[in-house]
Amino acid sequence: MTIDTSTAITLAPGAVRLTRGDVDRRRRRNRDYLVSLTERNLVQNHLIEAGIGDQLWHLHPSRDGHGDRGLDRHWGWETPGSLLRGHFLGHWMSAASREVATTGDAVLRGKLDNVIRLLAECQEENGGAWVFATPRSFLRRLGEGRETWAPQYAIHKTFMGLVDVYRDLGDERALAIAHRAAGEIAAWARGFDRSRFQEILDVETGGMLEVWADLLEATGDVLYRELLDRYWHASLFDPLLDGLDVLTNMHANTTIPEVLGAARAYEVTRDERWRRVVEAYWEWAVVRRGTFCTGGQTSGEIWTPPFEFAARRGSKTQEHCVVYNMIRLADVMFRWSGAAEPLDYMETNLYNGLLAQQNPETGMVAYFLPLAGGGRKEWGAPTEDFWCCHGTLVQAHTRHAQLAVYAGADGVVTVAQYLSVRAEAAAAGRAVGIDIRLLDDAGYVGPDANAGPGGDRRRPRALRTRVTVTSDATDAVRLRLRVPAWTVGEPGVRTSARWRREGSWLEVDHAGGETCIDLEFPMALRAVPIPDEPSTIAFLEGPVVLAGLVDREVALHGDAGDPTTMLAPDDERQWTQWLVRYRSIGQDAAIRFLPLHEVTDQRFSIYFPVRPVVSR
Repeated sequence: MTIDTSTAITLAPGAVRLTRGDVDRRRRRNRDYLVSLTERNLVQNHLIEAGIGDQLWHLHPSRDGHGDRGLDRHWGWETPGSLLRGHFLGHWMSAASREVATTGDAVLRGKLDNVIRLLAECQEENGGAWVFATPRSFLRRLGEGRETWAPQYAIHKTFMGLVDVYRDLGDERALAIAHRAAGEIAAWARGFDRSRFQEILDVETGGMLEVWADLLEATGDVLYRELLDRYWHASLFDPLLDGLDVLTNMHANTTIPEVLGAARAYEVTRDERWRRVVEAYWEWAVVRRGTFCTGGQTSGEIWTPPFEFAARRGSKTQEHCVVYNMIRLADVMFRWSGAAEPLDYMETNLYNGLLAQQNPETGMVAYFLPLAGGGRKEWGAPTEDFWCCHGTLVQAHTRHAQLAVYAGADGVVTVAQYLSVRAEAAAAGRAVGIDIRLLDDAGYVGPDANAGPGGDRRRPRALRTRVTVTSDATDAVRLRLRVPAWTVGEPGVRTSARWRREGSWLEVDHAGGETCIDLEFPMALRAVPIPDEPSTIAFLEGPVVLAGLVDREVALHGDAGDPTTMLAPDDERQWTQWLVRYRSIGQDAAIRFLPLHEVTDQRFSIYFPVRPVVSR
């Protein structure tokens, strides 16, 4: 049984869902993509490994044009023969189960049932335990120190998908498949002494540690306590406990899933050493390292040195997998500490990572986000690539709603992100309904359709939202509403309930019935320098990074501390909607700026060297 050690508690998937806005549109596009993939194609490599695949591979080995070829098979990293084949299925199962649990999607539920049935057939054909697309020989080769890329990484994805189907939907079939498969992995791991197995752990294991914690919670079987101990990655965890920076120049997403596993190990066992590892990792990954303006900290999948970012901008700067998993880690840090800083980090990465690296028109992923001048996002294809980031993409866009509202054992309900959602939270055993509604898709509108605050006809610079709280309770329920770190001055609050400002929070006492809270968080155009190069800046409005549409790095003339000397509002109105658009002023050539997460195929720059204007 999980031991509750949290300040805040994540709501169950069915207790909170998106209702409108751009984030929900992204979710819907992701859902349509999940549905578009056929079950046999998803399970193709598991079927082939079990010897029960069909013959299409040699009857139709290739066709003219990728579009035709992709209709009957999955390629890229899912091509039979790929060392990581089969990894995407686990991501798909995880995404599908969360979407079904949140929305009750009957079509996805049916497809998921078929996938579980096919995996059960694979397991039976393989002798009752092995269920993976990865050949058993890959683990033998790994144990012999031979090249296999990362077989445990690929194996973990199948485990992850099965466990998430069980956790989100209560599907006992998925749990039984995972439990039987775990026995064979345990038998393999026992074949090495501790020293040799530590060397094996230096080859990417993905989230195996997290799966063992999840299965310990689900089954109570002592096998998983043994595996938790065996998967303690000493070369990573021990230096973290000693206060050392072991991240600089290390592959980032090799280690983040291990630390997420340590977090789950702590939540299930309450062994403090796991918690200390997680807190030390966050300290070195975020607090002592800093970030790019987008919230990312990696380049070419590698951690940057602390606060040394200028030399790391390139075409492959920010990896989507890192963004997704670091948001998951930020969720852990908030739940454990109740602090607002992880939520601010989460918000920055949501807009300038998850949304920025999903094509708003096709729903496909950009593996990397280029931060070099004049870069372009390179989008994956629906059935041609299946990169690791392709997998985290489909998971990410089923999980946004749960970032918005948290419950608390102390009776406090936290509004963490301002997304349009409807939630049912428990506060000290009482049901509380929460409805968050942004007042337009982007949250940038005035009190009516045409005017800003005070009748100003210009686009208002504020995120405006309405939070409605309902309950049958007669006792007061306290709400904590995050004041975003980018807020300029004091937020506007209109409510009949008692409220007060406490640091990064607005605290509101809901006395039962219905309480309506209208919020306005003022924002301004900001110049954010790269940490080690103050004269090179990015432009942000609220949490959103602005991208300049240029095909190369361009220097601007102005005051690096005052972005209004370089940018002015532009193209701000479209029918009833306010748009976030800027243009350069006082420059040699005009540049248009729009939110980074709206950029599709245009070349763009985020960082601009600034040269002071020389008066004559």
